[in-house]
Amino acid sequence: MPVSPAAALLARERQSRRDGSGIQIEQLPGCWMLQQTWNRGGDAPTPGTALLLRWLQASLILSRGDQGLSIVNQVCLAGFRLRFSGHAQLKGSRPLLMFSFTSLELTWSHQVLLQRPLPSRKPQRLSFFALIELNDQQGTLTARGRGGGLAQWSRHKPEAP
Repeated sequence: MPVSPAAALLARERQSRRDGSGIQIEQLPGCWMLQQTWNRGGDAPTPGTALLLRWLQASLILSRGDQGLSIVNQVCLAGFRLRFSGHAQLKGSRPLLMFSFTSLELTWSHQVLLQRPLPSRKPQRLSFFALIELNDQQGTLTARGRGGGLAQWSRHKPEAP
């Protein structure tokens, strides 16, 4: 009997918790487009949720900086872009991608409509993604968020000129 994708994902997560995922900071930089989400138990969310998030071009952008990683989480719709930016760092062997957003920006057609600093969080309340797997062959990154949900992104490869 074939194993469901959710069961396979939860098995990989158990292995990652036990042995670590082996993900290194050098593997993370890039633009990651959200492909799929699951709830805490590994069940698919409300039908259409993943399709909506892909349609909104939900993405996670990571880049190397002097202080670890810069992180951007954004969605786009009809020329509008809502972007949360901040700093991230990798901790532990699993590892955890700990992050804090420091600013919010809303743009339309590359014109800034709103830009606000965000209050800093206490270290024990930082958001995180527990990184489960980075599959270079498939170009996917899978993680569990602080709220318990699971997400999978695919690495965006820019079109060749």
